[in-house]
Amino acid sequence: MKVFMTGGTGFVGTSLAKRFISEGHSVTILTHDNASATLKMDGLDYLEGNPTVAGNWQTKVPAYDVIVNLAGASIFSRWTDRQKNILLSSRILTTRNLVDALPKDAGYITFFSTSAVGYYGFHQDEELTEASPAGADFLARLADDWEREALKAQQKGARVIITRFGIVLGKNGGALGQMIPLFKFFLGGPLGSGRQWFSWIHMRDLAEAFIFLLAKKDISGPVNICSPQPVRNLELGHAIGRVLHRPSFLPAPGFMIKLILGEFGSVLLEGQRVIPKRLLDAGYKFTHPGIDQALKDIIVT
Repeated sequence: MKVFMTGGTGFVGTSLAKRFISEGHSVTILTHDNASATLKMDGLDYLEGNPTVAGNWQTKVPAYDVIVNLAGASIFSRWTDRQKNILLSSRILTTRNLVDALPKDAGYITFFSTSAVGYYGFHQDEELTEASPAGADFLARLADDWEREALKAQQKGARVIITRFGIVLGKNGGALGQMIPLFKFFLGGPLGSGRQWFSWIHMRDLAEAFIFLLAKKDISGPVNICSPQPVRNLELGHAIGRVLHRPSFLPAPGFMIKLILGEFGSVLLEGQRVIPKRLLDAGYKFTHPGIDQALKDIIVT
């Protein structure tokens, strides 16, 4: 199949592109600047264009069987009013332009559009599945608006799969890329109380889930892309410490996190216990369901 990706040069996108190509699919990544694209391999091409702006790139979209929409400004920043607008517009405009680019009869297209488990808002210990409602905080509203925009592709007949990511753990980037240096310098530990739930996914399982869902023609709508074994933040810190042979007792006070990061700090201090019910019900077998084994694979190997 021919795969078209936005956000394909990032941490998740590069791994996902490699996995699609390993299955024999060809991948085209939409990028602002072809010259800056570093990943080179057979089966991978680049198309220059800005996904937030309508343009000639849209005329190419109907030639593809699979659309993977990963583009969106990073949430890991202080959320000023200006930054909130960037977070929203980068997601909504990209998704709207992709949907506009679809042909009127897009029944042959599978449209993957990214979301996040932040869709559910902040919760305590209850388990959340794809049937749980959206939350009311900024990140939840952002995810809800993003998903609604993507689901408009159904009006053109496309199969739409909303992939709600947990925190993605992988080599050379992402959350672990920011956390591991702190542990190596004996500064690692829980955030705030450490009791908040941390819903996560190993990069390999994320990529495998896409391949699995592509083949499952009867699945559409929201799918949680996260491990069936979420952990508390305190457990995550202990697990990283064990793998790195470093202490994990130094807490980061909640008030300091909020002082430095503002509203975004709540995302780190609160969480949600999300279960990938639809993946499990469909028979997907996780390669790395547990945090200790996942971290050993990422950090040690």
